[in-house]
Amino acid sequence: MSEEAANNAEETNDAAEATEAAATTEAPAPAEAKSFDKKISTLGDDIAQLTLKEAVDLADYMKDTYNIEPAAGGGVMMAGPAGGGDDGDEEQTEFDVVLESSGDKKIQVIKVVREATGLGLKEAKAIVDDAPTAIKEKASKEEADELKAKIEEAGGVVNLK
Repeated sequence: MSEEAANNAEETNDAAEATEAAATTEAPAPAEAKSFDKKISTLGDDIAQLTLKEAVDLADYMKDTYNIEPAAGGGVMMAGPAGGGDDGDEEQTEFDVVLESSGDKKIQVIKVVREATGLGLKEAKAIVDDAPTAIKEKASKEEADELKAKIEEAGGVVNLK
């Protein structure tokens, strides 16, 4: 039995040494950037450049034609600011007007959203119902303040980001 145990221990040590040798001699493959077909890249770029109204129209088209609905949560996804540096000297020039809630006067808020975005009643109502939602993206300071004032006057709660 002792001879058999010694052989097993020797085999275990050999296997461990072989694993270590393989791990040290084989360098991990460098992470390669995933490449996409030109058709997919073009489609993705086109979707990323859609305006809010066009995105809503696309969602309606996909729902009506193919019975495909967007994931729950609504809202517009936006990329965060590029770069990690905190440059306190630069003043923000573009703002996103985000409707946090419609408040008590939902109909008046829908009217203001329709006016600001050019959307139809159904689309504007969907935006108000899905709050918090970006109503206008990359607006100038003056335009964002004006829209914020209109929505707040109508009874909505708005943040500028």
